[in-house]
Amino acid sequence: MPELRIGTSAFTASGWEGTFYPPGLKPADYLSYYAAKFNTVELDNTFYRAPALSTVKGWAAKTPPGFLFAAKIPQVITHEKVLVDCEDDLCHFLKTMDALGEKLGPLLFQFGYFNKSKFKSALEFLAVLKPFLKKLPSGYQFALEIRNKAWLDPRFADLLREHRVALALIDQSWMPRPWEIPTKFNLFTAEFAYVRWLGDRKGIEEQTKSWDKVIVNRTRDLKSWADFLRSAVTNVKLLKIFAFANNHYAGHAPATVNTFLDIWNS
Repeated sequence: MPELRIGTSAFTASGWEGTFYPPGLKPADYLSYYAAKFNTVELDNTFYRAPALSTVKGWAAKTPPGFLFAAKIPQVITHEKVLVDCEDDLCHFLKTMDALGEKLGPLLFQFGYFNKSKFKSALEFLAVLKPFLKKLPSGYQFALEIRNKAWLDPRFADLLREHRVALALIDQSWMPRPWEIPTKFNLFTAEFAYVRWLGDRKGIEEQTKSWDKVIVNRTRDLKSWADFLRSAVTNVKLLKIFAFANNHYAGHAPATVNTFLDIWNS
């Protein structure tokens, strides 16, 4: 079986106090408690800005050996500059995250949906992406997520594979899940898989904004993910899987993680 790294997108959220975290637990102790339950986390706050070096060193100090941090690459790179003239920004971010040492896991380029005012076609995006990927430094694991479903094709996957960047596989309201993509091609573009259970942010926030309980039963969906990933383990010899659950997927990300683990281990 592959190495399975599964956790939540961020380790704090409204409603986790008294549900996932014991009542009275100090926020300063949240990460240590989290790391005793799960073996990885996807940092969401790094999307908004590169963290302070002292913060990163604190994350490392509060987690046990073997724990891994995935992290979103700052939006100044993916959303504001969109991969152009951002070498210094990326260099600063990587040097800061290096303080995690062996606890540094994959780094995610998360792009939003691009309309035609930004890129008229997938070809225009690839023309920007290709030279950027060529300059990526070695020694890191990178994943990349797009939200233009028409761009998911063999040409895009092959470019990521050439540079050993994982295509982020997502379960999100307006994107097809891997088994729903019309054109069949190898979606695994690196030595590891990177899965994100994102859900329907708008839809679930109409029901709640406190993430203390399951709102949507995702058991059937998670069984489909388990089947898909098991098949990949057999057919493409997948060695490592990272998977992260967002609160918007079912209402309470820790419960999503535990449900998937129950399915996977059954």
